[in-house]
Amino acid sequence: MLPDIINGLFESLAGIFILNNCWRVVKDKAVRGVSIISTSFFTAWGLWNLFYYPHLDQWVSFCGGLFIVFANLLWVLLMIKYGRN
Repeated sequence: MLPDIINGLFESLAGIFILNNCWRVVKDKAVRGVSIISTSFFTAWGLWNLFYYPHLDQWVSFCGGLFIVFANLLWVLLMIKYGRN
């Protein structure tokens, strides 16, 4: 159980840091120096983890994974929105 809790905390902290990236994009109204391909890959990996963690009975990691996927999806959408301008 402890590894699940630790992993879930790392996933949750990662979600917070990703939201910081989202805030920066909104504030700058521009995307610079970040590849949408990389962020899309990590979003896809996060979606896989939402399938994978329940099979391992890692529910804290699953909850942290939900946060990461939400934040990454938001970041990708913001990159699409502000990358066009």
